[in-house]
Amino acid sequence: MIFTLQKTIRPMWAVRGLHMSAVEALKQPTPKDTVTASFGKFISEVKPEHLSSVVLHRSKRMVMDSIGVGLIGSTTDVFELALQHCQHMYAPDDISSVYGRKGARLSPTLAAFVNGVATHSMDFDDTWHPATHPSGAVLPAVLALSDMMSAKPSGLDFLLAFNVGIEIQGRLMRFSNEAHNIPKRFHPPTVVGTMGSAAACARLLSLDHSQCSHALAIAASLSGAPMANAATQSKPLHIGNASRLGLEAALLASRGLEASPQVLDAVAGVAGFNAFYEDYVPQPLGSPNDDGHMFLLEEQDMGFKRFPAHLGMHWVADAAASVHKLLVGVGPGTVSTGEIQDILLRVPLSKYINRPFPESEHQARHSFQFNACSALLDGEVTVQSFTPAAMSRPDLHALLSRVHVEHPHDNPANFNLMYGEVQVTLVGGDILKGRCDTFYGHWRNPLTNESLRKKFRNNAETVLHSEKVERLIEVLEDLDKLGDCNPLLSKLHVWYSVNVRQYVCTGGNKTPERPENTSALFHVSIQLSCAWDMVKPTCF
Repeated sequence: MIFTLQKTIRPMWAVRGLHMSAVEALKQPTPKDTVTASFGKFISEVKPEHLSSVVLHRSKRMVMDSIGVGLIGSTTDVFELALQHCQHMYAPDDISSVYGRKGARLSPTLAAFVNGVATHSMDFDDTWHPATHPSGAVLPAVLALSDMMSAKPSGLDFLLAFNVGIEIQGRLMRFSNEAHNIPKRFHPPTVVGTMGSAAACARLLSLDHSQCSHALAIAASLSGAPMANAATQSKPLHIGNASRLGLEAALLASRGLEASPQVLDAVAGVAGFNAFYEDYVPQPLGSPNDDGHMFLLEEQDMGFKRFPAHLGMHWVADAAASVHKLLVGVGPGTVSTGEIQDILLRVPLSKYINRPFPESEHQARHSFQFNACSALLDGEVTVQSFTPAAMSRPDLHALLSRVHVEHPHDNPANFNLMYGEVQVTLVGGDILKGRCDTFYGHWRNPLTNESLRKKFRNNAETVLHSEKVERLIEVLEDLDKLGDCNPLLSKLHVWYSVNVRQYVCTGGNKTPERPENTSALFHVSIQLSCAWDMVKPTCF
């Protein structure tokens, strides 16, 4: 009787009438065969010897640039707000250093947060294709974790973890065609950046392949932020949270917290990472030990910004600067706004960077119109272009009122395919045109080492003495040769530069006193950041 009963039992899913998508999920590959598992295995198995000389060189440039924009970013209001919030709302935990604040230390996760905020506070950080800001989400977390570790990682291990974070971001974004375009729905660093931060920290913690997979899955549950907060003070929080939450995901995984073993796989009826990208088609990541594996950073260089604004602004700024030269000739000169009747911009269709009359510095950094008119008026866009004095100029507003925008069909919202064109009609009827297809700093036309150093010096000297800046450059350029990364960490424990202290406290006296009210510093140091000169090709 018992035997007969067992023969007639139907599968439980049939008895309960489970949805067929759940049945299909039961038929998915075992965890060791999934895309998620392949990513975890890559993160755990990759070693410094897998980094080519090209990848090392490019990633050291990225680290230098990211630290520089983080240091100048520590002079901004939004950074100060984030720092004060962390200091006042959380118990002291003096472990990890904070950009631009000697003696200020926070827990590793909070330090990753505020340093990430600093990095993106002026929209001065690097940009890649598909569109994201890769370094700002990863570097603050790796620095904070290195501060926490009693045995400091070597420079090579530090760079390996950083490169793992960059690689994972690039691989995930290449699984989607949507990701190749300027975003509309969510800010990409809040998704792939969190995953990259988790991957980098998992590598630095030497987690096993299963823990690395769980770190990615945990990070996926901590990801996402809407594009509505672009061009506001909250946008820098995106990078800060990506860095912080990725670090938290790796630390939780190291303690044994588990998550979905298929979060990166396309499982019908159960959204994982494809919740963010509707056309997501994942592929397993090959072993780093395979001869055919190449880091994406070797295939495509990084984009570095010459001025602090959304990457799309660099096309129209260079195109407008070429028209400025036609108006004033070679050498210094001024543009007479009375001569200009109409300004036409031909740019991609992207709503959040089409801002005719920006009302704040954050909106100005995301305005085709503002950056084109600034370059047309001044011949370039600089750090000072976004100060209240520069933004309130009558001549600038006169030009803004004459701008019209077109979105040609051959100009897609894609950083690898777009162009910027500026057409100026003069009162007499003459028409001047400028066009930029690839600006200086784009991955197809990267900054030279000297240009990158100039940018770094100008940014870092807002909070560091010039001699410390030079020593920091030496450390960063030889980072892969360091037995441990203490020389780098120690040089980021800083105080304010003599120039800033003189300006704020002594009116230029040679023996400045330490300022009593440090909150005043971040208002003036941004004004002290001088425009930096670099030789760049003109775009026509």
